[in-house]
Amino acid sequence: MVVLISKSHRKIEIVDYIEGKWMPRKNASKTNLDEILMKYQLPLLLPFIFFVAPVQATQLDKIEHIIVIYLENHSFDNLYGTFPGAEGLAQASSQQIQQVDSKGNPYQTLPQVPNDKRFPSNLPNQPFEINQFVAPNEKTRDLVHRFYQHQAQINAGKMNRFAVVSDAGALTMGHYRSEELPLWSYAKRFTLADNFFQSAYGGSFLNHQWLICACTPRYENAPERLKVKFNEQGELIKDGAVTPDNYVVNTLQPIEQPSDAKEVDIEKHLPLQTAVTIGDRLSDQSISWAWFAGGWNDAVAGHPAENFQYHHQPFVYFKNYAQRTTARELHLKDEADFLKGIEEGHLPAVSFYKPIGDLNEHPGYSDLLSGELHIADILKKIEQSSVWENSVVIVTYDEFGGFWDHVPPPKLDRWGAGNRVPALIISPFAKQGYVDHTMYESTSILKLIETRFNLLPLTERDAKAIPINF
Repeated sequence: MVVLISKSHRKIEIVDYIEGKWMPRKNASKTNLDEILMKYQLPLLLPFIFFVAPVQATQLDKIEHIIVIYLENHSFDNLYGTFPGAEGLAQASSQQIQQVDSKGNPYQTLPQVPNDKRFPSNLPNQPFEINQFVAPNEKTRDLVHRFYQHQAQINAGKMNRFAVVSDAGALTMGHYRSEELPLWSYAKRFTLADNFFQSAYGGSFLNHQWLICACTPRYENAPERLKVKFNEQGELIKDGAVTPDNYVVNTLQPIEQPSDAKEVDIEKHLPLQTAVTIGDRLSDQSISWAWFAGGWNDAVAGHPAENFQYHHQPFVYFKNYAQRTTARELHLKDEADFLKGIEEGHLPAVSFYKPIGDLNEHPGYSDLLSGELHIADILKKIEQSSVWENSVVIVTYDEFGGFWDHVPPPKLDRWGAGNRVPALIISPFAKQGYVDHTMYESTSILKLIETRFNLLPLTERDAKAIPINF
Protein backbone atom coordinates (compact mmCIF):
# COMPACT_ATOMS: atom_id res chain seq x y z
CA MET A 1 0.00 0.00 0.00
CA VAL A 2 1.08 3.56 -0.71
CA VAL A 3 -0.68 6.70 0.45
CA LEU A 4 -0.40 9.58 -2.00
CA ILE A 5 -0.99 12.98 -0.45
CA SER A 6 -1.51 16.32 -2.14
CA LYS A 7 0.02 18.84 0.24
CA SER A 8 -1.97 21.83 -0.92
CA HIS A 9 -5.42 20.24 -1.16
CA ARG A 10 -4.88 17.91 1.83
CA LYS A 11 -6.41 15.06 -0.13
CA ILE A 12 -5.39 11.45 0.15
CA GLU A 13 -5.55 8.55 -2.28
CA ILE A 14 -4.67 4.94 -1.43
CA VAL A 15 -3.03 2.96 -4.23
CA ASP A 16 -1.43 -0.49 -4.43
CA TYR A 17 1.50 -1.65 -6.57
CA ILE A 18 0.11 -4.67 -8.46
CA GLU A 19 1.92 -6.48 -11.29
CA GLY A 20 4.07 -3.49 -12.16
CA LYS A 21 1.29 -0.89 -11.95
CA TRP A 22 -0.04 1.53 -9.36
CA MET A 23 -3.74 0.75 -8.99
CA PRO A 24 -6.30 2.72 -6.94
CA ARG A 25 -7.48 0.57 -4.08
CA LYS A 26 -10.96 -0.78 -4.70
CA ASN A 27 -13.69 0.90 -2.67
CA ALA A 28 -11.22 3.57 -1.54
CA SER A 29 -12.10 7.12 -2.47
CA LYS A 30 -10.12 10.31 -2.05
CA THR A 31 -10.50 11.31 1.56
CA ASN A 32 -9.86 14.42 3.55
CA LEU A 33 -6.37 14.16 5.06
CA ASP A 34 -7.44 15.46 8.46
CA GLU A 35 -10.03 12.68 8.71
CA ILE A 36 -7.56 9.95 7.81
CA LEU A 37 -4.98 11.17 10.29
CA MET A 38 -7.60 11.22 13.05
CA LYS A 39 -8.70 7.67 12.20
CA TYR A 40 -5.21 6.11 11.95
CA GLN A 41 -2.04 6.50 14.00
CA LEU A 42 0.38 8.68 12.03
CA PRO A 43 3.53 6.68 12.96
CA LEU A 44 1.95 3.57 11.45
CA LEU A 45 1.24 5.41 8.21
CA LEU A 46 4.62 7.09 7.77
CA PRO A 47 6.42 4.24 5.93
CA PHE A 48 3.70 4.27 3.29
CA ILE A 49 3.30 8.01 2.72
CA PHE A 50 4.71 9.78 -0.32
CA PHE A 51 3.91 13.41 -0.94
CA VAL A 52 2.84 14.33 -4.45
CA ALA A 53 3.52 17.94 -5.29
CA PRO A 54 0.42 19.73 -6.60
CA VAL A 55 0.33 21.73 -9.79
CA GLN A 56 0.66 25.33 -8.66
CA ALA A 57 1.74 28.63 -10.14
CA THR A 58 5.37 27.94 -9.18
CA GLN A 59 8.66 28.01 -11.01
CA LEU A 60 8.21 24.35 -11.90
CA ASP A 61 4.97 25.11 -13.71
CA LYS A 62 6.83 27.54 -15.94
CA ILE A 63 8.80 24.61 -17.34
CA GLU A 64 7.27 23.57 -20.66
CA HIS A 65 10.17 21.38 -21.84
CA ILE A 66 12.17 18.83 -19.89
CA ILE A 67 15.14 17.67 -21.98
CA VAL A 68 17.21 14.70 -20.83
CA ILE A 69 20.56 14.13 -22.56
CA TYR A 70 21.85 10.68 -21.68
CA LEU A 71 25.57 10.09 -22.14
CA GLU A 72 27.74 7.07 -21.43
CA ASN A 73 30.02 5.49 -18.91
CA HIS A 74 31.84 7.93 -16.65
CA SER A 75 31.82 8.20 -12.88
CA PHE A 76 31.66 11.55 -11.13
CA ASP A 77 35.27 11.45 -9.93
CA ASN A 78 36.41 10.42 -13.41
CA LEU A 79 35.15 13.70 -14.91
CA TYR A 80 34.44 16.16 -12.07
CA GLY A 81 36.65 14.95 -9.23
CA THR A 82 38.51 18.27 -9.19
CA PHE A 83 35.47 20.55 -9.59
CA PRO A 84 35.57 23.45 -7.10
CA GLY A 85 33.07 23.06 -4.25
CA ALA A 86 32.14 19.49 -5.17
CA GLU A 87 32.67 16.30 -3.16
CA GLY A 88 35.69 15.16 -5.11
CA LEU A 89 39.06 13.49 -5.03
CA ALA A 90 40.37 15.70 -2.24
CA GLN A 91 37.66 14.36 0.08
CA ALA A 92 38.43 10.66 -0.57
CA SER A 93 39.76 8.70 2.40
CA SER A 94 42.91 6.62 2.22
CA GLN A 95 40.79 3.46 2.55
CA GLN A 96 38.65 4.46 -0.44
CA ILE A 97 41.70 5.39 -2.51
CA GLN A 98 43.95 2.44 -1.78
CA GLN A 99 42.94 -0.52 -3.92
CA VAL A 100 43.40 -4.07 -2.65
CA ASP A 101 44.19 -7.34 -4.42
CA SER A 102 42.23 -10.59 -4.34
CA LYS A 103 43.58 -11.37 -0.86
CA GLY A 104 42.64 -7.97 0.52
CA ASN A 105 46.20 -6.62 0.57
CA PRO A 106 46.94 -3.14 -0.79
CA TYR A 107 48.67 -3.08 -4.16
CA GLN A 108 52.20 -1.72 -4.18
CA THR A 109 51.44 -0.28 -7.63
CA LEU A 110 48.25 -0.48 -9.66
CA PRO A 111 47.83 -3.38 -12.11
CA GLN A 112 49.05 -2.52 -15.57
CA VAL A 113 46.52 -1.45 -18.19
CA PRO A 114 46.49 -4.47 -20.53
CA ASN A 115 47.80 -4.09 -24.07
CA ASP A 116 48.26 -0.33 -23.84
CA LYS A 117 51.85 0.89 -23.59
CA ARG A 118 50.71 4.51 -23.33
CA PHE A 119 50.19 3.88 -19.61
CA PRO A 120 53.22 3.11 -17.41
CA SER A 121 53.37 -0.23 -15.62
CA ASN A 122 54.19 1.22 -12.19
CA LEU A 123 51.45 3.74 -11.47
CA PRO A 124 51.09 4.45 -7.73
CA ASN A 125 48.09 2.96 -5.93
CA GLN A 126 45.98 6.12 -6.13
CA PRO A 127 43.91 8.11 -8.63
CA PHE A 128 45.89 9.47 -11.57
CA GLU A 129 45.32 11.93 -14.39
CA ILE A 130 44.58 10.18 -17.69
CA ASN A 131 45.52 13.30 -19.67
CA GLN A 132 49.20 12.66 -18.84
CA PHE A 133 49.12 9.63 -21.10
CA VAL A 134 46.02 9.78 -23.31
CA ALA A 135 44.45 13.00 -24.60
CA PRO A 136 40.65 13.42 -24.38
CA ASN A 137 40.42 13.21 -28.18
CA GLU A 138 41.97 9.73 -28.11
CA LYS A 139 40.17 6.52 -27.23
CA THR A 140 40.95 4.33 -24.25
CA ARG A 141 39.95 0.71 -23.91
CA ASP A 142 36.57 -0.23 -22.48
CA LEU A 143 36.32 -1.32 -18.84
CA VAL A 144 34.14 -4.08 -17.36
CA HIS A 145 30.88 -2.66 -16.01
CA ARG A 146 28.58 -5.57 -15.25
CA PHE A 147 25.96 -6.07 -12.56
CA TYR A 148 27.68 -8.44 -10.13
CA GLN A 149 31.21 -7.22 -10.81
CA HIS A 150 30.12 -3.69 -9.95
CA GLN A 151 28.86 -4.80 -6.56
CA ALA A 152 32.13 -6.62 -5.94
CA GLN A 153 34.04 -3.44 -6.77
CA ILE A 154 31.95 -1.38 -4.35
CA ASN A 155 32.83 -3.98 -1.69
CA ALA A 156 30.12 -3.05 0.82
CA GLY A 157 30.98 0.64 0.50
CA LYS A 158 34.75 0.36 0.93
CA MET A 159 35.20 1.30 -2.77
CA ASN A 160 38.55 -0.51 -2.82
CA ARG A 161 38.15 -3.46 -5.22
CA PHE A 162 37.75 -1.59 -8.50
CA ALA A 163 41.21 -2.47 -9.77
CA VAL A 164 41.19 -6.15 -8.84
CA VAL A 165 37.79 -6.79 -10.43
CA SER A 166 38.39 -4.64 -13.51
CA ASP A 167 39.67 -6.04 -16.78
CA ALA A 168 41.38 -2.70 -17.47
CA GLY A 169 43.89 -2.62 -14.63
CA ALA A 170 44.91 0.84 -13.47
CA LEU A 171 42.59 2.61 -15.91
CA THR A 172 39.69 2.25 -13.46
CA MET A 173 41.49 4.74 -11.17
CA GLY A 174 42.01 7.32 -13.90
CA HIS A 175 40.39 10.73 -14.05
CA TYR A 176 40.43 13.56 -16.57
CA ARG A 177 41.58 17.15 -16.28
CA SER A 178 38.09 18.13 -17.29
CA GLU A 179 38.37 21.90 -16.83
CA GLU A 180 39.69 21.86 -20.38
CA LEU A 181 36.53 20.16 -21.68
CA PRO A 182 33.46 21.96 -23.09
CA LEU A 183 30.86 20.78 -20.55
CA TRP A 184 32.93 21.97 -17.59
CA SER A 185 31.97 25.56 -18.47
CA TYR A 186 28.28 24.62 -18.35
CA ALA A 187 28.80 23.05 -14.92
CA LYS A 188 30.43 26.32 -13.81
CA ARG A 189 27.64 28.48 -15.25
CA PHE A 190 24.69 26.43 -14.05
CA THR A 191 24.20 23.61 -11.51
CA LEU A 192 26.34 20.52 -11.04
CA ALA A 193 24.85 17.73 -8.91
CA ASP A 194 27.65 15.94 -7.04
CA ASN A 195 25.51 13.37 -5.23
CA PHE A 196 23.70 11.82 -8.21
CA PHE A 197 23.88 8.02 -8.48
CA GLN A 198 23.10 5.59 -11.29
CA SER A 199 19.90 3.76 -10.41
CA ALA A 200 21.14 0.20 -10.90
CA TYR A 201 24.43 -1.62 -10.60
CA GLY A 202 26.23 -2.52 -13.78
CA GLY A 203 25.91 -1.37 -17.33
CA SER A 204 23.99 0.55 -19.94
CA PHE A 205 21.25 -1.94 -20.79
CA LEU A 206 19.87 -2.09 -17.25
CA ASN A 207 20.28 1.61 -16.50
CA HIS A 208 18.45 2.62 -19.68
CA GLN A 209 15.57 0.43 -18.52
CA TRP A 210 15.58 2.16 -15.15
CA LEU A 211 15.49 5.56 -16.82
CA ILE A 212 12.13 4.78 -18.43
CA CYS A 213 10.41 2.27 -16.13
CA ALA A 214 12.29 2.37 -12.79
CA CYS A 215 12.40 -1.38 -13.09
CA THR A 216 14.48 -4.41 -13.99
CA PRO A 217 13.21 -6.40 -17.01
CA ARG A 218 12.00 -9.96 -16.63
CA TYR A 219 12.64 -12.97 -18.85
CA GLU A 220 10.06 -15.57 -17.86
CA ASN A 221 11.32 -19.13 -18.24
CA ALA A 222 14.72 -17.89 -19.33
CA PRO A 223 17.11 -20.61 -20.54
CA GLU A 224 19.33 -21.88 -17.74
CA ARG A 225 22.42 -21.28 -19.87
CA LEU A 226 21.76 -17.52 -19.71
CA LYS A 227 21.52 -17.46 -15.91
CA VAL A 228 24.19 -16.63 -13.38
CA LYS A 229 25.22 -19.26 -10.87
CA PHE A 230 26.57 -19.01 -7.32
CA ASN A 231 28.29 -21.49 -5.07
CA GLU A 232 27.13 -22.38 -1.55
CA GLN A 233 29.03 -19.40 -0.16
CA GLY A 234 27.11 -17.04 -2.44
CA GLU A 235 30.10 -16.38 -4.67
CA LEU A 236 29.58 -15.89 -8.39
CA ILE A 237 30.89 -18.90 -10.28
CA LYS A 238 29.20 -18.33 -13.64
CA ASP A 239 28.26 -14.94 -15.03
CA GLY A 240 25.26 -14.39 -17.26
CA ALA A 241 22.57 -11.96 -18.32
CA VAL A 242 19.73 -13.33 -16.16
CA THR A 243 19.39 -13.81 -12.41
CA PRO A 244 18.26 -17.17 -10.99
CA ASP A 245 14.78 -15.66 -10.53
CA ASN A 246 14.50 -14.44 -14.14
CA TYR A 247 15.47 -10.77 -13.95
CA VAL A 248 17.71 -9.45 -16.74
CA VAL A 249 20.67 -7.54 -15.37
CA ASN A 250 23.19 -7.67 -18.23
CA THR A 251 22.72 -6.98 -21.92
CA LEU A 252 20.35 -8.92 -24.12
CA GLN A 253 19.27 -7.74 -27.55
CA PRO A 254 15.66 -6.67 -28.24
CA ILE A 255 13.45 -9.24 -29.93
CA GLU A 256 12.10 -6.51 -32.23
CA GLN A 257 13.98 -4.49 -34.82
CA PRO A 258 16.23 -2.64 -34.76
CA SER A 259 18.39 -5.33 -33.16
CA ASP A 260 21.96 -6.44 -33.61
CA ALA A 261 22.07 -8.82 -36.56
CA LYS A 262 25.36 -10.25 -35.31
CA GLU A 263 23.51 -11.86 -32.40
CA VAL A 264 22.00 -14.91 -34.11
CA ASP A 265 21.07 -16.73 -30.90
CA ILE A 266 17.33 -16.02 -30.63
CA GLU A 267 17.33 -16.87 -26.91
CA LYS A 268 19.64 -13.91 -26.34
CA HIS A 269 16.88 -11.58 -27.57
CA LEU A 270 14.63 -10.43 -24.75
CA PRO A 271 10.89 -11.04 -25.14
CA LEU A 272 8.75 -7.90 -25.22
CA GLN A 273 8.24 -6.23 -21.86
CA THR A 274 4.88 -5.08 -20.50
CA ALA A 275 5.81 -2.92 -17.50
CA VAL A 276 4.48 0.64 -17.49
CA THR A 277 6.98 3.25 -18.69
CA ILE A 278 7.18 7.00 -18.29
CA GLY A 279 6.14 7.20 -21.93
CA ASP A 280 2.91 5.39 -21.11
CA ARG A 281 2.22 7.71 -18.20
CA LEU A 282 2.75 10.79 -20.37
CA SER A 283 0.66 9.44 -23.24
CA ASP A 284 -2.19 8.58 -20.88
CA GLN A 285 -2.37 12.27 -19.97
CA SER A 286 -1.92 13.46 -23.59
CA ILE A 287 1.43 15.02 -22.75
CA SER A 288 3.81 15.12 -25.71
CA TRP A 289 7.12 13.25 -25.51
CA ALA A 290 9.74 11.53 -27.63
CA TRP A 291 12.91 9.45 -27.42
CA PHE A 292 15.34 10.91 -29.96
CA ALA A 293 18.33 8.80 -30.99
CA GLY A 294 21.28 9.44 -33.24
CA GLY A 295 21.21 7.01 -36.17
CA TRP A 296 17.63 5.85 -35.51
CA ASN A 297 16.27 6.33 -39.02
CA ASP A 298 19.17 4.45 -40.59
CA ALA A 299 18.84 1.60 -38.09
CA VAL A 300 15.09 1.27 -38.72
CA ALA A 301 15.75 1.30 -42.47
CA GLY A 302 18.07 -1.67 -42.08
CA HIS A 303 21.43 0.01 -42.62
CA PRO A 304 22.57 1.00 -39.13
CA ALA A 305 25.74 2.94 -38.49
CA GLU A 306 28.60 0.80 -37.20
CA ASN A 307 28.36 2.26 -33.70
CA PHE A 308 24.59 2.37 -33.36
CA GLN A 309 23.90 0.81 -29.96
CA TYR A 310 20.69 -1.22 -29.95
CA HIS A 311 20.57 -1.74 -26.19
CA HIS A 312 20.59 2.05 -25.75
CA GLN A 313 17.06 2.18 -27.20
CA PRO A 314 15.03 1.08 -24.16
CA PHE A 315 11.52 1.58 -25.56
CA VAL A 316 12.24 -0.96 -28.31
CA TYR A 317 12.11 -3.65 -25.63
CA PHE A 318 8.47 -2.86 -24.78
CA LYS A 319 5.30 -4.25 -26.33
CA ASN A 320 3.62 -0.85 -26.47
CA TYR A 321 6.37 0.37 -28.85
CA ALA A 322 6.71 -2.72 -31.01
CA GLN A 323 7.14 -2.49 -34.76
CA ARG A 324 4.17 -1.13 -36.68
CA THR A 325 2.57 0.40 -33.59
CA THR A 326 1.31 3.96 -33.68
CA ALA A 327 3.15 4.66 -30.42
CA ARG A 328 6.48 3.82 -32.02
CA GLU A 329 5.77 6.07 -34.97
CA LEU A 330 4.75 8.94 -32.70
CA HIS A 331 7.41 8.73 -30.02
CA LEU A 332 10.62 7.05 -31.26
CA LYS A 333 12.43 9.58 -33.38
CA ASP A 334 15.76 10.40 -35.00
CA GLU A 335 18.30 12.98 -33.87
CA ALA A 336 17.40 15.02 -36.95
CA ASP A 337 13.89 15.47 -35.54
CA PHE A 338 15.37 16.64 -32.24
CA LEU A 339 17.57 19.23 -33.92
CA LYS A 340 14.67 20.39 -36.10
CA GLY A 341 12.46 20.77 -33.03
CA ILE A 342 15.12 22.89 -31.33
CA GLU A 343 15.57 25.07 -34.40
CA GLU A 344 11.85 25.54 -34.99
CA GLY A 345 10.91 25.80 -31.32
CA HIS A 346 8.46 22.91 -31.14
CA LEU A 347 10.04 20.26 -28.92
CA PRO A 348 7.64 17.99 -27.00
CA ALA A 349 7.05 18.50 -23.31
CA VAL A 350 9.54 15.72 -22.51
CA SER A 351 12.51 14.88 -24.73
CA PHE A 352 15.07 12.15 -24.20
CA TYR A 353 18.14 12.44 -26.43
CA LYS A 354 20.61 9.60 -26.97
CA PRO A 355 23.66 10.36 -29.15
CA ILE A 356 24.96 7.77 -31.57
CA GLY A 357 27.84 5.64 -30.34
CA ASP A 358 30.60 7.75 -31.87
CA LEU A 359 29.43 10.73 -29.83
CA ASN A 360 28.18 9.27 -26.55
CA GLU A 361 31.57 9.27 -24.71
CA HIS A 362 31.64 5.49 -24.18
CA PRO A 363 35.23 4.27 -23.64
CA GLY A 364 36.37 1.78 -26.22
CA TYR A 365 34.45 2.98 -29.25
CA SER A 366 34.28 6.73 -28.73
CA ASP A 367 36.53 9.41 -27.32
CA LEU A 368 35.59 11.90 -24.64
CA LEU A 369 36.22 15.17 -26.46
CA SER A 370 34.06 14.42 -29.53
CA GLY A 371 31.05 13.72 -27.33
CA GLU A 372 31.61 16.83 -25.23
CA LEU A 373 31.88 19.05 -28.30
CA HIS A 374 28.72 17.50 -29.74
CA ILE A 375 26.67 18.09 -26.60
CA ALA A 376 28.05 21.60 -26.13
CA ASP A 377 26.92 22.38 -29.68
CA ILE A 378 23.42 21.07 -28.93
CA LEU A 379 23.27 23.08 -25.70
CA LYS A 380 24.28 26.20 -27.64
CA LYS A 381 21.47 25.54 -30.12
CA ILE A 382 18.98 25.13 -27.26
CA GLU A 383 20.12 28.39 -25.64
CA GLN A 384 19.61 30.19 -28.94
CA SER A 385 16.20 28.61 -29.52
CA SER A 386 12.80 29.89 -28.49
CA VAL A 387 12.37 26.80 -26.29
CA TRP A 388 15.20 27.91 -23.98
CA GLU A 389 13.22 30.37 -21.89
CA ASN A 390 10.92 27.64 -20.51
CA SER A 391 13.16 24.58 -20.57
CA VAL A 392 15.29 22.58 -18.18
CA VAL A 393 18.06 20.41 -19.62
CA ILE A 394 19.56 17.55 -17.62
CA VAL A 395 22.83 16.21 -18.96
CA THR A 396 23.81 13.01 -17.20
CA TYR A 397 25.44 9.61 -17.69
CA ASP A 398 23.78 6.21 -17.66
CA GLU A 399 26.44 4.56 -15.50
CA PHE A 400 30.03 4.58 -14.25
CA GLY A 401 31.61 2.69 -17.16
CA GLY A 402 33.93 0.75 -14.83
CA PHE A 403 35.56 3.87 -13.39
CA TRP A 404 36.18 4.24 -9.65
CA ASP A 405 34.37 6.80 -7.54
CA HIS A 406 35.12 7.34 -3.87
CA VAL A 407 31.58 7.93 -2.53
CA PRO A 408 29.79 4.75 -1.35
CA PRO A 409 26.41 4.53 -3.10
CA PRO A 410 23.26 4.24 -0.97
CA LYS A 411 21.82 0.75 -0.65
CA LEU A 412 18.27 1.29 -1.93
CA ASP A 413 17.29 -2.26 -2.90
CA ARG A 414 18.76 -5.32 -4.59
CA TRP A 415 19.27 -3.39 -7.83
CA GLY A 416 21.23 -0.38 -6.60
CA ALA A 417 22.10 2.36 -6.41
CA GLY A 418 25.42 2.20 -8.21
CA ASN A 419 28.23 4.74 -8.51
CA ARG A 420 27.91 8.49 -8.61
CA VAL A 421 27.71 9.87 -12.13
CA PRO A 422 27.84 13.51 -13.28
CA ALA A 423 24.58 15.42 -13.70
CA LEU A 424 24.34 18.97 -14.99
CA ILE A 425 21.12 20.97 -14.57
CA ILE A 426 21.02 23.65 -17.26
CA SER A 427 18.15 26.10 -17.43
CA PRO A 428 17.25 29.78 -17.10
CA PHE A 429 15.65 28.62 -13.82
CA ALA A 430 18.72 26.70 -12.57
CA LYS A 431 20.89 28.13 -9.82
CA GLN A 432 23.91 29.79 -11.35
CA GLY A 433 27.38 28.55 -10.43
CA TYR A 434 25.99 26.11 -7.90
CA VAL A 435 26.92 22.65 -6.66
CA ASP A 436 23.84 20.70 -5.56
CA HIS A 437 24.63 18.17 -2.82
CA THR A 438 21.12 16.65 -2.76
CA MET A 439 21.05 12.84 -2.97
CA TYR A 440 19.60 12.04 -6.39
CA GLU A 441 19.57 8.91 -8.51
CA SER A 442 18.47 8.39 -12.10
CA THR A 443 14.83 7.93 -11.15
CA SER A 444 14.95 11.48 -9.77
CA ILE A 445 14.55 12.46 -13.42
CA LEU A 446 11.33 10.43 -13.54
CA LYS A 447 10.22 12.05 -10.29
CA LEU A 448 10.79 15.50 -11.80
CA ILE A 449 8.66 14.60 -14.82
CA GLU A 450 5.96 13.07 -12.61
CA THR A 451 5.93 16.07 -10.31
CA ARG A 452 5.78 18.59 -13.14
CA PHE A 453 2.94 16.81 -14.95
CA ASN A 454 1.12 15.39 -11.93
CA LEU A 455 1.70 11.73 -12.87
CA LEU A 456 1.56 8.64 -10.68
CA PRO A 457 4.93 7.00 -9.97
CA LEU A 458 5.95 3.89 -11.85
CA THR A 459 7.38 1.86 -8.96
CA GLU A 460 8.30 2.33 -5.33
CA ARG A 461 11.76 3.56 -6.31
CA ASP A 462 10.68 6.65 -8.22
CA ALA A 463 7.88 7.20 -5.69
CA LYS A 464 10.57 7.61 -3.02
CA ALA A 465 13.06 9.52 -5.19
CA ILE A 466 13.78 13.20 -4.66
CA PRO A 467 12.88 15.19 -7.78
CA ILE A 468 15.66 17.23 -9.29
CA ASN A 469 15.54 20.77 -7.95
CA PHE A 470 16.46 24.01 -9.68
